[in-house]
Amino acid sequence: MNNRGLLLILLLVAGIAGGAMLLTRHGAADRAPEPTADAGPIGVGALGRVEPASRIRRLNQPGGFAVARLDRLLVQEGDRVEAGQLLAVFGDAAQKDAAIAQAEAAAAQSRAALARIRAAGRPEEVAAQRARIEALRAAEASARRDAERAEALVPSGAGGRAAAERARFTASRTTAERAEAEATLQRLLQPWPQDLAVAEAELAAAEAALLRARADAVLSRVVAPIAGTILKIYARPGDQVGSDGLLDLADLDRMDVVADVYETDLPRLRPGAPAEVVVPGEPHRYAATVREIGWLVRRTTQAGTDPVAAVDARTVEVRLTLADEAREALRRRTNMQVQVAIRP
Repeated sequence: MNNRGLLLILLLVAGIAGGAMLLTRHGAADRAPEPTADAGPIGVGALGRVEPASRIRRLNQPGGFAVARLDRLLVQEGDRVEAGQLLAVFGDAAQKDAAIAQAEAAAAQSRAALARIRAAGRPEEVAAQRARIEALRAAEASARRDAERAEALVPSGAGGRAAAERARFTASRTTAERAEAEATLQRLLQPWPQDLAVAEAELAAAEAALLRARADAVLSRVVAPIAGTILKIYARPGDQVGSDGLLDLADLDRMDVVADVYETDLPRLRPGAPAEVVVPGEPHRYAATVREIGWLVRRTTQAGTDPVAAVDARTVEVRLTLADEAREALRRRTNMQVQVAIRP
């Protein structure tokens, strides 16, 4: 190879190397992807339902398995009731009220007996008992003197032994009567502890029976646990309350939305996050705020014809507080399905 060929080869190698360096410093950098802009946190969308903040209270017969027919229903659907208000009365209420009256009478009798024992005797009874004791003491002294005279006459033959024995018996009997009278006086002045204990136990038993009778009577009546509105009535007078219960009650002054959020979306939720609620058929969007995030992941089975839809989803209930403007609009739409968009 001559010098001319060698020079051409060196120039070709130098050109290839320079092009590679230029491509690496400029061309490759030009083809590198531009960094994407930060899109920020992503919100959460879910389906939900309208529900009172107090939850729906389904009231049933307090007696549980006791079978009793509904006697009186004192409310209608849509009525506003106060906490503690009587709503319904069952058929066995009259019988249980009579049991209360009987128990009250028994308790009053036991209370009076205990008071009599504690008070002991009345002043006139005490005075009469003291007089009786004095009379018995005099009779006892007289009987003893008669017995002594009769005993003294027996050896001389002036009196019979039978008469002396009768005199001794009379003296012993009067002594026993005097001792019994003195014991009665002590009971009149101060009750015996044994009698007092028995009377107190009888009173306690009577009062316990009264409490039980009153508790049984409560089971024959249904009262409102909260102030609210009667949403639905399931039984009427003359019916037996079934598995559906007696009625549904809720406080409609505060309305919530309960959203079923997928478990994978939970990391993007936080209490206090703002949200919007879309009600089907209404163009207006209602503001809401996340108040509670549930503690239980539920298995939600969805039926549908979409072969790629999630038919075995797992969700968590998230409760949102609606703004005041939505209260009047949604107070009669309990359990209505809505769409929820929770912003980050």
